[in-house]
Amino acid sequence: MTKVLLLVGDGMGDWPLDELGGKTPLEEADTPGMDFLAPISRVGLCQTIPENMPPGSDIANMTLLGYEPGRYHTGRGPIEAVAMGLETAEDDLVWRCNLVNVSDFSQSGTMLDYAAGHIGSREGAELMHGLQKELGSSEFSFHAGVQYRHILVQKKGLPGRAAGLDITPPHDLLDQSLAGDLEKYQGYPALWDLVRRAAEILQEGGNDTSARAIWPWGQGGPLRLPAFKHRYFLEGAVISAVDLVKGLGRAAGMRVVDVPGATGLLDTNYQGKLHAAKTFLETGDFVFVHLEAPDECGHMGSIRDKVEAISRFDQQIVWPLLEHLRGEDVIIITCCDHLTPIKIRTHARDPVPFLVYDSRQQASGPETFSEKEARSTGIFLEHGHDLLPFALNRKGDA
Repeated sequence: MTKVLLLVGDGMGDWPLDELGGKTPLEEADTPGMDFLAPISRVGLCQTIPENMPPGSDIANMTLLGYEPGRYHTGRGPIEAVAMGLETAEDDLVWRCNLVNVSDFSQSGTMLDYAAGHIGSREGAELMHGLQKELGSSEFSFHAGVQYRHILVQKKGLPGRAAGLDITPPHDLLDQSLAGDLEKYQGYPALWDLVRRAAEILQEGGNDTSARAIWPWGQGGPLRLPAFKHRYFLEGAVISAVDLVKGLGRAAGMRVVDVPGATGLLDTNYQGKLHAAKTFLETGDFVFVHLEAPDECGHMGSIRDKVEAISRFDQQIVWPLLEHLRGEDVIIITCCDHLTPIKIRTHARDPVPFLVYDSRQQASGPETFSEKEARSTGIFLEHGHDLLPFALNRKGDA
């Protein structure tokens, strides 16, 4: 049976930077694995973000797994709730709830950090448990996730006005005013009272972290996905540090592999992820390995760290897996879910570069793997959910 690997460097794509002599971080990075594969692969661009949807990792990674977001996506919060094993009712409204740092939780305040200094999971959980104790009710409940990423469940929130609130993701508000979004919260008094009181509690003495407020966003109803195995006839697994990807995998009936020390940052446990992928492929058919670090470095605006994150993704994941499977029937897809350009420190909706290597087929691609080289081939997939069927040489699976 052919083994299929989908290796994702989250936010890896970028725009040319003057600081790199007009190169992108992907071009600057040391990527022996992807550069080895490019000349013998199909290389091109893929539009992972539909025209009428925001460039979020939830939408993009759902697309990469072969599911059409316009048909299945309900929100960021519901995906992560699935990852946490939360039982939600059909009329519950599920919010992603960030712990954030703000200059002041008022109309004059700005968003300083969407991740509260990348707060540790233990510290984040303690704060969420405290908020649940103080503010939890028959309508709202807080649920601790990973680091700064948590869940707020609004019981019987569907249908309701809050479901339609278009709250800006906090990573899109860095160094910008809170005023517009606070006005939106204020339009729903129960929610406004909750976020206002949460900010007051977090700003009281005894909180040694930089979390100064909560930021509910990405709300929606429960997520329902058709089984991945039934769609693609592959026994699959996802390996990721973040609840978003775990939730997509769990909702699709895939195995979700938890790797100790997987942080979603530059210091993640690469060897643990590599070992998990190798072990699963001994019996399974498809593995989705997701590395969050390039995206986080893009949000931080660190060129050096983003280049390093891409290099580590290649040297500690792509190349070792290629070596491990050399001589076997294998399909390897490497790509990013979306661009996270250093210049804007948030997601962009540009098409993403991808390569598809199939050991059973001859292909002629560019000498190296980059955004520019992917554009030069003329291969373009208009719909991101077509990438997996394209790699599998199938039609109509999505």
